Amino acid sequence: MTHNICLRYLETRVYTWSMSTKKVKVAIIEDDIAIVQMYRTKFENEGYDVATAPDGVSGLELIDTYTPDIILLDLMMPNMNGLDMLQRLRSQPAGRDAKVVVLTNMGDTETATKVYKMAADDYIVKAEMTPKQVAERVKALLAKSAS
Repeated sequence: MTHNICLRYLETRVYTWSMSTKKVKVAIIEDDIAIVQMYRTKFENEGYDVATAPDGVSGLELIDTYTPDIILLDLMMPNMNGLDMLQRLRSQPAGRDAKVVVLTNMGDTETATKVYKMAADDYIVKAEMTPKQVAERVKALLAKSAS
């Protein structure tokens, strides 16, 4: 009998805690399906809620409805590239404070400088980091902004 009461108390506490815990929302704006799947799997396994878009146009639409906590943004995409999307995002009231991590294979300093001038929060060259390392950078950025 005592064990049942204890178990019910624990179940109630766990249930209450999990109901009040909000999943961090990650938007991945990337046109390469294999890369999208790789990062979606990594972030979902880390406990994040993930939504994706294949280009800048649909990325802006996604951000309007999904309101992510952080955006992983590729630069080289069809319809609207990542630089144009970042510029438009930063010009909108809802996008001025959005956390943006540019995740690209463009590793030149000119592009990195341009991205940082456009107020990106981080710049990561895909070929230089594993998904685990990217997830750790995202976690650190979110923790820094929460404090």
